[in-house]
Amino acid sequence: MPDTVGFIGLGNMGGRITACLVRAGWQVTGYDVLPGLAGAVGARAAHSVAEVIESADVVLMSLPDSRVIESVASGENGVIARSRSGQVVIDLSTAAPSSTRRLHAALAERGAAYLDAGISGGAAAAEEGTLTLMVGGDPDALDRVRPVLAAFSSRIFHCGTSGAGHTAKILNNFLNAVSLAATAEVMVAAKKADLDLETLLEILNASSGVNFATLNRFPKIIHGDYLKGGLTNALMMKDVVLYTDLAAQLGAASINASGPLGSFGLAIALGYADEISNKVVDAIGDVCGGVRVHSALEESP
Repeated sequence: MPDTVGFIGLGNMGGRITACLVRAGWQVTGYDVLPGLAGAVGARAAHSVAEVIESADVVLMSLPDSRVIESVASGENGVIARSRSGQVVIDLSTAAPSSTRRLHAALAERGAAYLDAGISGGAAAAEEGTLTLMVGGDPDALDRVRPVLAAFSSRIFHCGTSGAGHTAKILNNFLNAVSLAATAEVMVAAKKADLDLETLLEILNASSGVNFATLNRFPKIIHGDYLKGGLTNALMMKDVVLYTDLAAQLGAASINASGPLGSFGLAIALGYADEISNKVVDAIGDVCGGVRVHSALEESP
């Protein structure tokens, strides 16, 4: 059982996960480029990535994309150079599987294990410690760190070798993007048709159109609660592009990618890049005469 835990990247998800670890009794050393985030979630603040790596048996990372992950991993003070035999590094980010496999090989040369652990459930599940994990990599390493993962997850799936966890996460996020974008479009159309949106959601959730967005997002959005802490439109677009790249590498179809690419691309173009992806419904409403599915915000922003 690991004795010490480190965390790199204490943003929307990383901060919430670190707070879960602290509540579960783990002593966590945390680092983020923004000072003060570690202390805010009860972790001991490190001054560098190297300090986290050198202080912990298990190191978790939650970072925006593969470019940032590789930057943190490289260099004389990076994750790879400072890692040691027996250490386990767990990447909770959504990243390109090809990059994941390269990092796995580099850490293996140092005797360290690298697990890619895609997470699902959003900010609410992160706060509650009920995330779903999709893990790729050595099953023995996974077994060693299960006590750590149990602090913030309720279900753990071992998906296969290195990169399999991030592959599963990309596939999941693509379906999430499709359902959110399509539901947002439908809700704007329903508003323009003067349908009662609560009644429509009740119909959809009892019918074949039901999906995560109709069940969990729009019952709150239509009352003005866009939710907090979820993926931004920019990050959702990043994940859709990861899917199209993966599909191309696999020789698989990406026929349905045009919908979310168009929707989240529109949101980014209209200034919603750094806002929660649920705001894609406002971007679609903007090009439909300033429609807002939340009745208290009928006027254009």
